[in-house]
Amino acid sequence: MSLSTAVRTPRSAPGTPAKAPGRRLRQITSPPARRKPKLAYALVALGGAMAIAAAQIILSLAITQDSYTLASLSSQQRSLDLRTAALQEELTGVGSPQALASEAAALGMVVAGSPSYLRLSDGAVFGTGTGAGGASTVDPSGSGAVSNALLAAPAQADAPVASEPVVEAEQLPPAITDGLPTPETR
Repeated sequence: MSLSTAVRTPRSAPGTPAKAPGRRLRQITSPPARRKPKLAYALVALGGAMAIAAAQIILSLAITQDSYTLASLSSQQRSLDLRTAALQEELTGVGSPQALASEAAALGMVVAGSPSYLRLSDGAVFGTGTGAGGASTVDPSGSGAVSNALLAAPAQADAPVASEPVVEAEQLPPAITDGLPTPETR
């Protein structure tokens, strides 16, 4: 390094302290003024909290109403399922061969005799060509009949049809009018 390019830094005198930046001291007469939040910010925060609470209440009410609707529809579905099962059982009984034969006999229908056939090409009749006799050869309620628990006694045309079974008042439990029943203790 050459002397001409060297940079010389001034040194402080060895006994003199380095100058510290001067501090400004001043007297405090009152505490500093605190900034108060603006009224608008408080109203916005309060309004937001109220909106959230209102939304929560509305959603809670909607869910509760839906649960009551669902319970009502489930009860209705159970009732319809029971009614469907009862009607299916009744249909099975009415559609049984024994029931059909009994109804046919009650209407005066008889079992046909041997069949007759007609040939269309020349109009010839094959078979006996006589109708069925006046009496049926099948007796659906005779000695060989099997009892059918699904068959009910035929309903009277004049009798009213009851949709609900009549239950005596003695069989029903007491009505709950004011809360759950509790035993009396003494």
